[in-house]
Amino acid sequence: MARPHILHMFSPLKHVSPFDVNMALDAGFEAVVPYSDVEPGEVAGLIQDAIFSRGPKNVVRTGAFIGGKSAGLALDMMDAARKAMFPPFQMSVFADPAGSFTTAAAMVACVEKALKQHFDAGWSGRKVVVFGATGVVGYAAGVIAGLEGAAVTLIGYDGTKRVEAGAEDAKARFDVKLGFADGSSEKLKTDMVRGAEVIFCAGRAGTQVLSAEQIAAAKELKVAADANAVPPAGIEGLGVQDDGAPLKGAPGRGIGALAVGNVKYQVESGMFRRMIESEEAIYLDFRDAFALARKIVG
Repeated sequence: MARPHILHMFSPLKHVSPFDVNMALDAGFEAVVPYSDVEPGEVAGLIQDAIFSRGPKNVVRTGAFIGGKSAGLALDMMDAARKAMFPPFQMSVFADPAGSFTTAAAMVACVEKALKQHFDAGWSGRKVVVFGATGVVGYAAGVIAGLEGAAVTLIGYDGTKRVEAGAEDAKARFDVKLGFADGSSEKLKTDMVRGAEVIFCAGRAGTQVLSAEQIAAAKELKVAADANAVPPAGIEGLGVQDDGAPLKGAPGRGIGALAVGNVKYQVESGMFRRMIESEEAIYLDFRDAFALARKIVG
């Protein structure tokens, strides 16, 4: 009899996300075991407990998911998990803190589709600004676009210190160069959108980041995407269901949070299914999620 597919879900936070638990079970895992308040130094021991108990034949039917709310911490925990394993005791690991890696992948893929459809354009040299860049969605979206050849600037709502640290982290981890800038005032935000061709807005839920007047100032804008589904929209005038609809008062097209969310849901489910179906250990982060998101949007 085949052993069940078991997923061990690690989070450095007090709670493991119920959303991710539901997604994993619906994707086909037969058992999901949550672990909260997990520190990076504890990952190796937990991983080795999981792999040695099932033997070389069934270890591939075991997986680990890493959550939380920090991109850097999730990537560090994933690296610790990888280093704790060796042939033939290896299992798959998927990092998606706060569902943000899959959200970022979906947002970039949706924007890419709109660029191709409406402007016959790609990412190379594209001027991209990222609002909400201190969060996981903004950071990951910026890295993905940068890896695709875009000229990305991370915008800090509270100055440049944290976005500069994010840019340095991206360079160290992925060898991608990202710019950074101060967006702590309405004037500074307006200045940053003037030459932007793509805007990623990944601010706090229920917070308007850019006004209609600021979007109207973006004369070079091709596509703007908002990850916030909680009213008010992060970009004033952009509908949550917009999927390449013309922006009001601006030359570009808009991608709303529900359009992004529809793809994100499929991507996260698809990542879990890849873990289940793979006959060897795989390690999945936002780069893998973006590859799948591209296929989904067509």
